[in-house]
Amino acid sequence: MPCSALWKLRAGQGFFLSPRRFTIPNRNMLLSFCSRAIPFIAWIFLLTPQAIPQEPSPSRPDIRVRVDRVNVGVIVTDSRGQFISGLRREDFHLIDDGAEQPITDFLSVDEPAQILLLIEAGPAVYLLQGGHLQAVHALLDGLAPGDRVAIARYNAAPEAILDFTSDKRTATGMLDQLQFNLGFGQLNLASSLNTVLDWLASAPGKKSLVLLSTGVDTSPPGAVQKLLNRLKSSDVRILAVSLGGELRGPNVSEKKHSKQTPVNPEKTQAAAEEFARADEALKNIAQANGGRAYFPRTTKDFADVFAEIAQLVRHEYNLGFDPPTRDGKVHSIEVRLANVPADNSEKNAAGAPRSQAYRVDHRQAYVAPPAEQP
Repeated sequence: MPCSALWKLRAGQGFFLSPRRFTIPNRNMLLSFCSRAIPFIAWIFLLTPQAIPQEPSPSRPDIRVRVDRVNVGVIVTDSRGQFISGLRREDFHLIDDGAEQPITDFLSVDEPAQILLLIEAGPAVYLLQGGHLQAVHALLDGLAPGDRVAIARYNAAPEAILDFTSDKRTATGMLDQLQFNLGFGQLNLASSLNTVLDWLASAPGKKSLVLLSTGVDTSPPGAVQKLLNRLKSSDVRILAVSLGGELRGPNVSEKKHSKQTPVNPEKTQAAAEEFARADEALKNIAQANGGRAYFPRTTKDFADVFAEIAQLVRHEYNLGFDPPTRDGKVHSIEVRLANVPADNSEKNAAGAPRSQAYRVDHRQAYVAPPAEQP
């Protein structure tokens, strides 16, 4: 019987055991070889790790690194809505719950934008979709080649139409194909925004949400407050554009009809109150995290608004600071601007720069990290 075997690897079959034949000249030679090999094999076994005393390896200390820096994106514009560039770290004061904090990191950000267009798809907007969506083209035309755009619509719930893309032609084509509901239904603005914020949570980098809406909201109770609380510490800046401007003024046919039929003051008052509530809703949503709300009335107004948005989504100042306490609570944030150089249009009668003429937008709060566990 053979005394050895050879492991071989055959492609596609794995390892297998294959006997290999060999001859031994005589029996005495085999016995002599085995008698010399046995002591050597025994000595090898004596040197196994179980037999050799091992020194205990020193325990490695636990190294914990906590990165608790809070970043605050800030937009500074003049009275004409133009972004103010060239500001420095010392031009800002950052207040946390009433106490000023040192700004540990400062960066002027000019990077490709990520914009989600969220468009109300209700029956009221259907009557206006032509002019308003044409005005959105001013936003797309004003974006840089590297900026990315996504499109979604909402009524009872949000629906994704186009994922983020830098292809503006594709985005324009999707805008032209948007479908609007003609019947009466729900317009769950706050609930839809909460869902969209979940979508954007995993997207890296600076993000802006451009909301095109009348501001009418049929969300269930509690949804609005939940949204506002979330927006205060969100890094998604919301720029809300009201679509109700033209609905407030009568069109040409209504003007002709109004000469023959008197206007019902009760209906007019009710409509005015509804629009006022809708406007307030858009303002609250935008201001909760340092965004802006716009209320254009004409096609030219819309074009101007979207041209301004196109520059705002690219530029901001990023202020970083270390939270003074780690209590897991919501802390209010305020960013103030020191007296900075301004052009002649932003100076007072004495010729001194008026920092108060600049508009400073930023999120209102952040959630402090929890206390470190021992």
